[in-house]
Amino acid sequence: MVLSLSSHNVIQYLQDAGLCSSEDGPSDKSELPGSSQNNFNLLVTLADNRQLLIKQERNANNNDGAPHELFQEWLFHQLLQQFPVLGNTSAIAPLVVHFDEENSILVRSYLNEYQELATLYHNNEIFPQEIASAIGTTLAGLHRATYNRREYRDFMATAPQGEFRYGFYNPAQGVGSIGPEIFGTVTTDALKFYVLYQQYESLESAIADLAYSWNPCCLTHNDLKLNNILVHSRWEQLDNCLIRLIDWEACSWGDPAFDLGTLLASYLGIWLKSLVVDPTIELEESLHLALTPLEILQPSIIALIRAYINAFPMILEYRSDFISRVIQFAGLALIHQIQEMITCWKHFNNVELCMLQVAKSLLVVPEQAVLTIFGMSESEILNTVAKIHKFPQPVKEQQLLQIYYEKTRLRGC
Repeated sequence: MVLSLSSHNVIQYLQDAGLCSSEDGPSDKSELPGSSQNNFNLLVTLADNRQLLIKQERNANNNDGAPHELFQEWLFHQLLQQFPVLGNTSAIAPLVVHFDEENSILVRSYLNEYQELATLYHNNEIFPQEIASAIGTTLAGLHRATYNRREYRDFMATAPQGEFRYGFYNPAQGVGSIGPEIFGTVTTDALKFYVLYQQYESLESAIADLAYSWNPCCLTHNDLKLNNILVHSRWEQLDNCLIRLIDWEACSWGDPAFDLGTLLASYLGIWLKSLVVDPTIELEESLHLALTPLEILQPSIIALIRAYINAFPMILEYRSDFISRVIQFAGLALIHQIQEMITCWKHFNNVELCMLQVAKSLLVVPEQAVLTIFGMSESEILNTVAKIHKFPQPVKEQQLLQIYYEKTRLRGC
C-alpha cells in the first residue's frame, strides 16, 4: 500500500528515512507551499533551521500514463553524480537528498537564501541584465556540454523500474483533439479560444512544421519559466552562484531552442499580462499601453540571448535558423500558457485573446517577430559574436505541400 504523506506523518517519514533523528527535535513548523497540479509539496523546517522540501506525486500509481516526473528529477540528480563535469556547475548543482520510488516521494534541500525570479521581478519591477546573462550562460553551458553526447542521451533514456521507453517526448504540440465533452469542461468564453485556434490554419501548419523539425540533441530542462529560476537574496553583492535552476521534473533529451523559447515566453508573459484591454482598443494600441512595456524587458531579453550565443556560438552553425526557432517556441509556449489558464481558472478574456494574437505572429512570421520582440534585427543581436565567428546564412527550403491529419472541428460553432 502506497504511503500518503501529510503534515501529520511527514516527520516520522523523514526519521524512518534517516533524514532527521529524534534527537534533532524537529520543530512543529511545517508549511505547505503552493502544491502543483501533479505533486503534493511540504516544506519542513527542522530544529537546526535546516529546511527540506518533500514532494509526492499524486497520481504516480494510476494507470493513466502518468509521466513519473519525480523519477525524472531523481534521474537528473543521478546524471550529475555520474558526470561531475555537469554536477560541478553551481547553478544546476544537485539538491536531492532522497528518493523513494515505491511511494513516489522525493526530498531535496530548500534554499532559503534564494527567491523565485518571478517574485523578484513582480515585487521590485526591475529586470537586471546581469541576472538574464547568468541564466543564458548557465543554460548554454548545459546544452553545449551535452550536445550530441551519446553517453548523456543513453543515461536519460533510463526508465522507471519495470517499464520501457521507446523514445523521447516531443513537446512541440498544439491543441489536442477536441470532442463534445469540452462543452461540459470549459466556459463559453473559453470556447472562443478553441474556435479561433481552429480558424487559424497558418497557426496549425506552423506548429506542425515545428513538431516535424524538432531535433532532440542535448539535455533540456523543458519547463524553464521564471518560477523555476531562483536568484540569491544578495545577488547584487555576489559574483557567483547568482542563480539556481530548479524543478527538473520535465527534463529529458530535447531541442535547445525549446528551453530558450519557453523562457522567452515567460518574460513576454510579464508584458502581455499587464496589457490594458478593452473591446474599443485595437490590439496594437493595447500592446503599447501595457503597464509593463516591452521596452523595459527588452534589455534583459537581449542580454539573455546574447549571453547564450556567446557561451554556445556553435549552435548557430548547427542550426542557422536557431533564433527563429526560439521565437516560434516562445509562441508555442504562450499558447500552452493560455491552455493552462483555461484549465486552472476556467476563463479566456481579452488579455488571453491578445496573447493568442501575439503567439500566432511569433509562430507564423518569426523573422518579422524578431524585430518586434527584441527591438532590433537578428544581425544586430548577433553582432557581438559575429566578429569572432562566421556563421552560415539560413538556407531557404523549398516550399513543399505537407499532408496533415484532418483537423478536429467544433461542430456548430
